Amino acid sequence: MANTASYPIIAPKAGDLLVGTQTYTVEDKVVDNPTRNFTVASVASLANSINLGYTCYAAWFSQTGTSVPVVTELQNTTGKTFTWGYTDVGRYSVVPNTAWVANKVLPTVSGFGTAAASQILNPTSLSNTAFGIKQINSTNGAYANGVSRGFLEIRIYS
Repeated sequence: MANTASYPIIAPKAGDLLVGTQTYTVEDKVVDNPTRNFTVASVASLANSINLGYTCYAAWFSQTGTSVPVVTELQNTTGKTFTWGYTDVGRYSVVPNTAWVANKVLPTVSGFGTAAASQILNPTSLSNTAFGIKQINSTNGAYANGVSRGFLEIRIYS
């Protein structure tokens, strides 16, 4: 048997692998508890969701004319893919690839630019399949009062 204490200690990368055992659960009926590889990133994501009690999607967005908002994703530990859409003047949608439980979702949206920016963008709707955002001034892209972009964080609680 290998003497693991003799292996060098390094700082792991997200894609590095850890050896572990996949256990039987009602949802995942594996037989004989097989040995598997897990990525460091997947273990860290799982630890965050257990310790924090939620997973998170965070992104900056900006929009002009009738275009779909341009999104810069900052973090996504949800396991979901989000599609942004332009739905009407000053209104946008954020749709996950799989449904969530609406009363377990906490979206926070705010503007960025001036002192009044946080009052410029408001959530308009939340269902188990979508989230809506509305600009208070109902124009495309300008966000009023000098706001140049918005920020969205969606927390999905377990």
